[in-house]
Amino acid sequence: MKVGTDAVLLGAWANVSHANRILDIGTGSGVVALMLAQRSSNLICIDAVEIEKEDAIQARENIVHSPWSDRISVHEIPIQKFSSELKYDLIVSNPPYFNNSFQPPDKKRLHTRHTISLDFTELLSSVARLLQPGGRFNVILPFVEGLEFIQLAKKQKLFCSRQWSFRPRKEKMIERWLLEFQFDPTKTEEGEVIHYKETEDWTEEYKALTKDFYLKL
Repeated sequence: MKVGTDAVLLGAWANVSHANRILDIGTGSGVVALMLAQRSSNLICIDAVEIEKEDAIQARENIVHSPWSDRISVHEIPIQKFSSELKYDLIVSNPPYFNNSFQPPDKKRLHTRHTISLDFTELLSSVARLLQPGGRFNVILPFVEGLEFIQLAKKQKLFCSRQWSFRPRKEKMIERWLLEFQFDPTKTEEGEVIHYKETEDWTEEYKALTKDFYLKL
């Protein structure tokens, strides 16, 4: 699996402070879990859940060859069936998000990009079941789906505490939402990240957010 901008944004933006146990839902190649391991202390444990067998194998291979192999465990299981004796301080997900769009013939791409195997209600229900009181849930979604997700989250008593927009350029429309949820209602922190300047150069805010993960920075 290719490393996409969505995964890089989520892995760099998620707040890892005071998180001793982290859960990555739909880990794919494991990139977000690896980024969170890089950003956190050696005492933090990360569980990465993945439904696709090939992706779970790739995630394990990537993790084994990383400096954080003893801190990340990959579980090949649907999140709806995943359980843990201890709840999590931080849950992250770069989930499937196309609800009603054209479905590609490629079965793997279908499950990766479309809400066939994990719809928003199931994802939020799983988060509410596994998140520690006082914990945080971070997710990245497209513009329309993100606004829908905020409303659905309220039904699970999860309230948006951070809402950052991501635009490819200043004059372009919002392309993604970076969202954080907590059980306790609070004032929503708002922010924005713009990817490119007028030229093809990255903006300073994008560089500052992701500099620890790109070799060219």
